Amino acid sequence: MADQGFDKDELVNTIHEGIEAVNAADSSAKLHEARNTYVGKDSLIAHVQHGLGSLPVDQRKEAGQLLGKLRAEFGRAYGARSEQIKAIEQQQRLRDEKVDVTLPVDRHPLGARHPLSKLMEDIQDFFVSMGWVISEGPEVDSEWFDFDSLNFGPDHPARQMQDTFYVKGDKAVDAAGFKGSNMVLRTQTSSDQVRGLIHRGVPLYMACTGRVYRTDELDATHTPVFHQCEALAVDKGLTMSDLKGTLDALAVAMFGPEAHTRLRPSYFPFTEPSAEMDLWFPDKKGGAGWIEWGGCGMVHPNVLRSAGLDPDEYTGFAFGVGVERALLLRHDINDMHDLVEGDVRFSQQFAMGE
Repeated sequence: MADQGFDKDELVNTIHEGIEAVNAADSSAKLHEARNTYVGKDSLIAHVQHGLGSLPVDQRKEAGQLLGKLRAEFGRAYGARSEQIKAIEQQQRLRDEKVDVTLPVDRHPLGARHPLSKLMEDIQDFFVSMGWVISEGPEVDSEWFDFDSLNFGPDHPARQMQDTFYVKGDKAVDAAGFKGSNMVLRTQTSSDQVRGLIHRGVPLYMACTGRVYRTDELDATHTPVFHQCEALAVDKGLTMSDLKGTLDALAVAMFGPEAHTRLRPSYFPFTEPSAEMDLWFPDKKGGAGWIEWGGCGMVHPNVLRSAGLDPDEYTGFAFGVGVERALLLRHDINDMHDLVEGDVRFSQQFAMGE
């Protein structure tokens, strides 16, 4: 640029041409295009700006002053036209999005039931069909029912603050009269099992369904608020074979006639022996495989003693499944966020046909 010098007329003509292009623009896209062409990083005015240092001394001041003046002129024209185009485009959007409220509309359906609610009812219907009772129990419960009565030791990790929501307050007196028990947001619907044994007596065949709370982060497979179904049967002469038969019947009811379960040895404080329950069923993609579904086992003698029962006279079995996990498996849903974000389009996929 030092060899060529500074062409004032070319720069002025170019900016005036740019102002004409701005005034002629009839959309935001064309307006932005004019700005990039005439004052963008590859424009003539940008090259002059970058080359000021190489201009002869007698042209440098003049060029700087002219650049400022021309940029200001272009900026005023651009700003004015930008406001005009915004107003025009806004009016166009209002016309395009206008709704004739006098037209007849189909107001049905307004939405759909959440599939989680429907699945909870299906599970409850299964147990009712076998003659079991349904109990939901309180969501804010005593630590005695949630932990102590279920044979959780005082130092069990599940009782720590990182796993359990404790309710602020002094030592409470539970509804059953147990003093000195802190209150918690129940971590499992099993908390209602000993209450059921105390109030309903034996023999007892009861399914406990409802929300439970744990201090988990919300991600694709976890949520701090979820639903469980815990089943409890206490009677004379119950064995692991009764447990296995009930599990297989539930699997068929939830996942179809080919579904079945298997048990793997495990440990839970409230059952002995304990087992992890695996589920097999043909999935929607034509494949199949074993998937962990829940925990189960024979009711621990200490749990029976908590309810005032003689473990030499009565036996029982218990198992629990996560309702969200069952829903994810049944419908091949990959992200827990879909269940909790409240998008009606998700629920409408499961709505019953007209």
